[in-house]
Amino acid sequence: MATGNRHEYKGKNVLIVGLGKSGVAATEYMSSLGANISVCDARDIANEDAQEAGRLRHLGARAFLNGETPPADGWDFVIVSPGVPPNLPFIEAAVAAGARLTGDLELAYELDRGVFIAITGTNGKTTVTALVGEIFREAGIDSAVTGNIGEPVILAALAAGKRRVLVTEVSSFQLETTTRFRPKISALLNITPDHLDRHVNMENYGAIKAKVFANQRRDDCLIFNADDETVVRLTKTCAATLVPFSRTRVLPCGAFVEDGQIVLARGDGETRSLIRVADLRIPGDHNLENALAAAAIAHWGGVDAEAIARTLASFKGVAHRMEYVGEVDGVRFVNDSKGTNPDAAGRAIDASDPNILLIAGGYDKHADFRPFIRRFNGKVSKLLLLGQTAETIRRAAEEEGFHRATICGGMEECVERAFESARPGDTVLLSPACASWDMYRCFEERGEHFKRVVEALRRREDGGRTSKRREE
Repeated sequence: MATGNRHEYKGKNVLIVGLGKSGVAATEYMSSLGANISVCDARDIANEDAQEAGRLRHLGARAFLNGETPPADGWDFVIVSPGVPPNLPFIEAAVAAGARLTGDLELAYELDRGVFIAITGTNGKTTVTALVGEIFREAGIDSAVTGNIGEPVILAALAAGKRRVLVTEVSSFQLETTTRFRPKISALLNITPDHLDRHVNMENYGAIKAKVFANQRRDDCLIFNADDETVVRLTKTCAATLVPFSRTRVLPCGAFVEDGQIVLARGDGETRSLIRVADLRIPGDHNLENALAAAAIAHWGGVDAEAIARTLASFKGVAHRMEYVGEVDGVRFVNDSKGTNPDAAGRAIDASDPNILLIAGGYDKHADFRPFIRRFNGKVSKLLLLGQTAETIRRAAEEEGFHRATICGGMEECVERAFESARPGDTVLLSPACASWDMYRCFEERGEHFKRVVEALRRREDGGRTSKRREE
């Protein structure tokens, strides 16, 4: 049960930092509670978006835009959007002066509406969240998919009744500002290096991820990856009922693989087979883990096995995650723009056939790319690099003995050079191993750009123009 009091915001001075979707939702919500609102964003919204500027004026919000820094004192609350580091100097100064720091996830929980299922981990969050949402819809249970996918979590919570299930993708950025958040079911999928530019080291990163279950009690449930040593170690502090899933071994309780089947066991000695692993429509060992996690979340969330099995057999995945874009002159193009860290991109390589022309690079999160290069394992024939980390990845490749890397000026050049080098049967895979923020607003925008470039290439080739590719 949430313990927040919405009346505590009335008449209080609230600074909202970051005006993306969640920041705008928080602004509207605070306005409805009678708070004195100020907003802050690095962009010059007043000139870039007239409609948004008009909305802020309508809400009576004071705006600090285009690099203008708000004063440090005078705030009762500072609400940061997920993409905003809470260690910015003016935010730390405001907290030191007495402001309470919070974020969209905590605000949504304080509404005390809906039943939260919170899904986090380094990789697989989006796929598992989408799959769990599909399972609940198939079962006819009142639910909504929210968080990092779907509508902002504040809006989803505002629209929810007491019993609506809020299937929520939760990032480390959102968990960072939680204090009371307590989901009914939490899920910790995996922990691999990511966002170290913000969280500094793996110890901090793991501790923040563990906040997803920090306030849970015995009558709550944590679904966790029993094959991930870091995850297992973190669960030692969890007070909730623990339900593991495993791709590698049979479990007395949880979700696992046995005789080529996805199986559920509740710990009473009885098991229930759902579907054959071979019947999953999402490829790769990582997606088998995602399916096991989703099956466990749904089953312990009250969904019958039949609805889970039907959805597992029909689910085709999500956009920008191993998304088949098309084929041009026998060359396959796959969009994995959601591969925003080295481990995620490595999983995409693992799930792909050999002869990959890999497009990678982007925003620098201070990752070590050498283990990523080692996962090529002879499957990557050429590496096309773009963005802020292009030179860093190229150096890592050289250090690991991979000498077929080319730095390109942008997505168009990457696709063109990959197509020039490819032969029929090869795969051009966009799996950047990096966030998109150096060149795009989000990974979705990057993936859509890739698809547009591929479509232009297809139209050109279908139009009868001579291909630049030459088979050796």
